Amino acid sequence: MISMAKDYDLVIPESKAGELKGAVNVINRRQFLRYGFNTATGVLAASLGVLGFASILLPPGGGTAGDLSVKFWAKGREDTAWYGSKHLQTMTKADFVAEAAKTNTGTSGASGVWNGVPVVVTYVESSKWEGSPQDNNKARFIMMEGYDESGKYVGHFEDMVAQDERIYPSDDLIMVFGRCTHLCCIPGWQLVSNQYTDDSWTPGGTDDGGTKLFCICHSSRFDTTALEMNTNRNRSNGSTFKYAGVRKAGGPAPVGLPLIPIVLNNDVVEGITDYVDWLTYCD
Repeated sequence: MISMAKDYDLVIPESKAGELKGAVNVINRRQFLRYGFNTATGVLAASLGVLGFASILLPPGGGTAGDLSVKFWAKGREDTAWYGSKHLQTMTKADFVAEAAKTNTGTSGASGVWNGVPVVVTYVESSKWEGSPQDNNKARFIMMEGYDESGKYVGHFEDMVAQDERIYPSDDLIMVFGRCTHLCCIPGWQLVSNQYTDDSWTPGGTDDGGTKLFCICHSSRFDTTALEMNTNRNRSNGSTFKYAGVRKAGGPAPVGLPLIPIVLNNDVVEGITDYVDWLTYCD
């Protein structure tokens, strides 16, 4: 569960030039989780709903026993998210493909719930560009080297794929754990509109370009197309583990988010439970 033992000052996300956007500068964490965040104006709203994810973090949420399908989570965003009318419906690849066709980058994403935990699923038209030169707005998955929070080389994403090919998002879909590696906040999908979340893409896993997963609590950014190996620690016992995930592009998060391998079952997105230990940095 999310710890509420301490309040944190939450600032309106900064621009890349360092200028604060909006008139309201600071709200505290408790107010934020209670009232939500207005994505259009950057002020307190009556309810954002997606942050109500806290209410479904206790097992056995997310489906009936043995149900490993991923469900859309759009509570409070029914009128703003492209998947708003699909709240708690099963995700299919066709849903994402149809939405991606409306974009410049051939990408789409959605918040979801799987096996009782929050997740984010992203579709990337990666297979379309296979074998072609990397170029702006031709979004694709890129396997990269990983470096831990101290800058030490950990290994290459390909090393993990060699051990289990299911780790690679071969169906142009990737699912990541929806808890930030900074303070275990719940980023959701594109809760704000800014230069990090706009419909643009640049290769390399840097902070340039948009299509980032943006955590509005403390402005950490993650590139769900930049695949890497990294390390994190089990929050309960402190042990270090290696995981396959997506790269941190910027912000205070120490490392990127772990992925949860998926499989398509008659176009339905289902999660694979073999690597739930990668999620233990949050309890």
